[in-house]
Amino acid sequence: QVQVVESGGGLVQAGGSLRLSCTASGLTFGSLAMGWFRQAPGKEREGVSCISRSGIGTVYVASVKGRFTISRDNAKNTLYLQMNSLKPEDTAMYYCAAAQYAACSASWSQTYAYTDWGQGTQVTVSS
Repeated sequence: QVQVVESGGGLVQAGGSLRLSCTASGLTFGSLAMGWFRQAPGKEREGVSCISRSGIGTVYVASVKGRFTISRDNAKNTLYLQMNSLKPEDTAMYYCAAAQYAACSASWSQTYAYTDWGQGTQVTVSS
């Protein structure tokens, strides 16, 4: 049984930092690209970042480049998202997902490219 669990969300002031974690079990974590998505109330789920199975390849949505860093520890089956210089517009539920492929494909920001999802962790940035 596949389990994907996010943690690390919370309330932070603008300019602050948070580190999200995602642990996955029941799948071959080290063989799959992984992604972070977010969804704000009334908006569609948005791809934030993707990392290849090796951790060498990463990609980000333009709005978080230079502020967020995705990483992974395959020995611990854990994915991370370090979020710095947070803005109120970063407020959303953040989701971790396992991709269908080993690398971040051209469709990395599309939900259909991912097969297993966590329940999300809430990030709220106050102004």
